[in-house]
Amino acid sequence: MNDNPRQLAFLTLRDVERRGMYADIALDQRLRQTDLNGVNRRLTTELVYGCVRRRRSLDALIDQFAKKKSHQQPPDLRTILHLGFYQLCYLSQIPASAAVNTTVELAKSNGFSGLGGFVNGILRAYLRQQEQLGNPKIFIQEDPNLIKNLGEFYSFPDWIIEYWLNQLGLEETEKLGQWFNQSPTIDLRINPLKTTIETVETELKLAGINLSRIPHLPQALRLFGSVGEIHKLPGYPQGWWSVQDSSAQWVSHLLDPQPGETIIDACAAPGGKTTHLAELMQDTGTILACDRAKSRLKKVQQNRERLQLKSIQIQAGDIREFSQYNNSADRVLLDAPCSGLGTLHRRADARWRHTPENIEELSQLQAELLEKTANFVKPGGYLVYATCTIHPQENDKIVEAFLTHHSNWKIDLPDIPLDDVLTSEGYLKVWPHRQNMDGFFIVRLKRI
Repeated sequence: MNDNPRQLAFLTLRDVERRGMYADIALDQRLRQTDLNGVNRRLTTELVYGCVRRRRSLDALIDQFAKKKSHQQPPDLRTILHLGFYQLCYLSQIPASAAVNTTVELAKSNGFSGLGGFVNGILRAYLRQQEQLGNPKIFIQEDPNLIKNLGEFYSFPDWIIEYWLNQLGLEETEKLGQWFNQSPTIDLRINPLKTTIETVETELKLAGINLSRIPHLPQALRLFGSVGEIHKLPGYPQGWWSVQDSSAQWVSHLLDPQPGETIIDACAAPGGKTTHLAELMQDTGTILACDRAKSRLKKVQQNRERLQLKSIQIQAGDIREFSQYNNSADRVLLDAPCSGLGTLHRRADARWRHTPENIEELSQLQAELLEKTANFVKPGGYLVYATCTIHPQENDKIVEAFLTHHSNWKIDLPDIPLDDVLTSEGYLKVWPHRQNMDGFFIVRLKRI
C-alpha cells in the first residue's frame, strides 16, 4: 500500500496518459487503494489535477530548459518532470529543495536511475533563472504570437484562447484563464423539505467548516478550505442537502415548477436538478427523470432515496424515441449534453479532450434534442434549455435556430434579480470570472 503522495500522483497521471482515463476516475481508483492521511490525500489530489490542468505550461517549461522537447521525452519521465515543475511553479508551501529532491527520487524509483542528474539539473536551471528574474511566477518565454503565449501561460489549447479573445478581449481572457486554473469550491443546496439553511449552517460551523451564503439563491451555501469527505459532513445521510454548484441551481428556479404539475427532466442523470425540482414542488406532482444511460440513472435513484423524495419517476431510454410524452408536460427541462466549457476548473482534462469539431457534433445533438423535447410541452407550458458551456454554438445559436422555425414558441423573460447576467434577448449567461461560479447558459421558452 503506497503512502507516498508523489508516487501515487505519478501512477494516477500515468493512468490518464497511457490508458486515457479521466483524471477524476483514475484518482478515485488510486485513492481507494491507499490509507493516506488527509494532508497527503490533498497533496495527491492537488498534484494530479494541477498537472493535468497545467499540462501545456509544464510542457513549455520542459521545452525551454531541456535539449529534447517535451514530446520527445520518454512519457513517464515527462510526467515526472511535470510533477517537479508543478511543485516549483504553483505550490508555494513546498520548499524548492524538497520539490527538486523528491522529483529526483521519483525518477530513480520509476526506471530512470541514470537520469537523476538530468532531472536535478533541469529543475535547478529553472530555479536559477527565477532567482535572476526576481519573480518566481514568470516562467515561460514570451512569444510574439499572442494566442500561443496566452495558451502556454494559462495552459489551454489555442482554439479556446482564440474564442475567448473574440468574445471577451485580452483583459477578461486572462481573468477567465486564471479563474479556470483555481481549485473549485463546493456549493451545497439545502433541502427545505427536511431542514433549514440556518440549521445546516450551524451544524457545519460546529464541525469546523468555513462557509458563506450566496446572494439571490435561498438554498445555497458555499464551503471554503478543506472539508474532508463529503458524505461524512453533518446532514448528508439525513438528506439535508446536496452538492450542486450555485449556477446550476438557477436552472430549476428558472423553470419554476409548481406543486402538482407534470415535469419532464429530459437528460436527468445524475439527478441534481431533478431533485431540486422535486424540492421546489414540495414533492407533489410528477417528475419524469429520463436518461439514455441506465448506469447513470442509478445515481438519480440514490439521490432520490437519500433525499427521501416520492415524486420522481425514472425512465431509461433515448428521449428522441419517446413520442408517448407529446403534449403531456406542464414544464420540460432540457439540460443538454454539452462540452462543459463553463466547468473547466472542475473537469481538469476537459480542455484537452474537446475540439472545434466535436463542438459542432454536440451542437447538432443539442438542436435535435430541443426539437424533440419541445413536443413534450403542453400549449401554454414552458421549456428551459440549459448547458454548462459558454460557447455560443451550443447556446445562443441553438435557441435562435429553433425560434426561427417555430413561431409558436417565444423567450419568456424570467423575473430574477440578476441584471448582470440577463442579456437583452432574455438569456441568462453566467461567466465564471464575473459571477464567481460555473459558466452556464439558461433560457426559458414558452409554448404559445
